[in-house]
Amino acid sequence: MEKLKATAEQRMSKKRPLRMLGTNSRGFDFSGMDLRDANLSFSNLSDANFNDANLRGARVRASNLSRATFRDADLTDADFSFSNLTDADLTDAKLDGINMSFSNKSASFQWSDFKLVTLIQSQSWLGLAVAMLFGAIFVYGVSGIVYFTNLITTASDPLVMRLNQFVVVQNLLTGIFTVLFAYWLIPWLDRLSGSLIRKHLLLTLSITLGYMAFATAIYFAWGHGIITQLSLREGFDPSQDVAPWYYYTIGPVGLANLFYYLSRQGRQLSRKISEQEYQLLNLEKLKTRAELSALQAKINPHFLYNSLNSIASLVHGDPEKAEEMTVLLSKLFRYTTGRSNDDYFDTVNSELEMVHTYLQIEQVRFGDRLKFEVQVDDSTLAELTIPKFLLQPIVENAVKHGVSKLPDAGSIRVHIFEEGDWLNLCVHDNGPIFKENLSSGYGLRSIQEKLNLLYQNDASVEMHNKPNKHVCVKIKKERLTEEQTDTKTT
Repeated sequence: MEKLKATAEQRMSKKRPLRMLGTNSRGFDFSGMDLRDANLSFSNLSDANFNDANLRGARVRASNLSRATFRDADLTDADFSFSNLTDADLTDAKLDGINMSFSNKSASFQWSDFKLVTLIQSQSWLGLAVAMLFGAIFVYGVSGIVYFTNLITTASDPLVMRLNQFVVVQNLLTGIFTVLFAYWLIPWLDRLSGSLIRKHLLLTLSITLGYMAFATAIYFAWGHGIITQLSLREGFDPSQDVAPWYYYTIGPVGLANLFYYLSRQGRQLSRKISEQEYQLLNLEKLKTRAELSALQAKINPHFLYNSLNSIASLVHGDPEKAEEMTVLLSKLFRYTTGRSNDDYFDTVNSELEMVHTYLQIEQVRFGDRLKFEVQVDDSTLAELTIPKFLLQPIVENAVKHGVSKLPDAGSIRVHIFEEGDWLNLCVHDNGPIFKENLSSGYGLRSIQEKLNLLYQNDASVEMHNKPNKHVCVKIKKERLTEEQTDTKTT
């Protein structure tokens, strides 16, 4: 009711922009409303719904817009300066000229989204606290490295210098051991069922036990002798000022858990990237398929009209030829329309069968004025998979612009052969030669575009007048082998 009332008032005063300064409109539904030049400054608009609203030129300065939704809203030239936009949803909103100066646009922290890098990059208080903690640890660690490095090189007592060297080397080796041990444990942890906390606890226990065994081995291998010699000195107590052993496990345990966490985040990021690449690849394939469908050759309607007229003229004079032509025409259309729209490839043999049928129909029309020949140098080439309707438009052009222009007999030869690493599909005719700077017609352009979509620089269409007039499609054989494998797999 409130929305209906507000909408009615707004319609009755279209020329006056809405003013709601300093109001509490928490959770109010403004969806679809015309709020051009409205003034909602200093208002509490948290959880408000502005979906599909028109807020062109609106002033929403210093307002609380946390968790407000602006899906598909028009926010052109709106002023949101000094506003709280925490968790606001601006999906598909028009933001041309919008002013968000000094606005808080960061998302509120959710434990389910906990990521160290993201958290530190955020402007939240927790992100700042984590950054300060890491900063303190880093500076403290670097200072410790400088201090101990200085001790192992400048200590006046050789035995104390050896002790300091033992401590430094022990810590370095412990760090290396921790990473290697955690790296070895991670695959085992990933295979375990249960919560992530349980896996971190198991890792902590394993690292603690491993560290104790490793530190003990190093101590007896190297440090025991040094400490024994020092203990013989008067007034020296080895246990003096030494922290309990479990304090020293904090470093290896923290390092192992951080390494495991970063390892999981890295795998998740790689998985997301792989999923995005897969989606983009699928989208690219869908786009290519749509473009191929648009380029899929259709039988020229003029050819159909001419064929039907020829059949009509032959019905009374030569019924047998009329019947033959009808059967051939039916066979041709069964090839072009009787298959799935997603079937973009076929064998060279099938394409030649279609071309042969097409030329037989034209031969019935032209009689002795048309002769044709189909030649395949190697029978294995006939089994290769090529894009459908690759040859028929070229042969049709040879009839339309070649043979039909001749007063005497014309001939067409389809020649399939291999030259180097390229498959050549050539159509020769003895009609008028190609003119210079001749632009390709729709049929040849569609073939060029189809080849470019599928093979890029590994295919081409060439038109030649010498040594004889012909159009030749060239495709790298290795690409056809790949396509044949992909077709069988799918």
